[in-house]
Amino acid sequence: MRKSKDRPYVLFVAEIIYSKIFEIKKNNPGFSNIDAIDNFIGSQTYIEISSGKFHDKWFEELSQNNFIDKKTKKKIPDETLKLLKVQKDMMIKQLIQFPNLYYAKSHFPLEISQRAFDHLWRICESYELWCKETKQPELLLLNIID
Repeated sequence: MRKSKDRPYVLFVAEIIYSKIFEIKKNNPGFSNIDAIDNFIGSQTYIEISSGKFHDKWFEELSQNNFIDKKTKKKIPDETLKLLKVQKDMMIKQLIQFPNLYYAKSHFPLEISQRAFDHLWRICESYELWCKETKQPELLLLNIID
């Protein structure tokens, strides 16, 4: 049985995060994946996602279209919408921001910043696993799971 290459809705935000991290790495050739994720933290996209504004805007767009997917022309199931709301809450909790508290005097990330970093890393891993599972190697740009 062939896997669908249609991206599940729960990977929509993961794809955005992944592409922004890749863009940072591409624009900074000496950066590792760790450096790129560190630089993503605090970006405008990160702030929108971590505050819940990203999902709020997305839900508003979906609502205006009666929750009909523009691409497939099918209604998005209520279960999927509930899952996306859980995802929004998880992003807010995991990516919580405290300005100017990223590093302690020792230059090690504070626990809350480490939690955000770990969550972003797992998001990128999940995205890459989906790319591998659906046989889309051209989307594997960071090679985190290798």
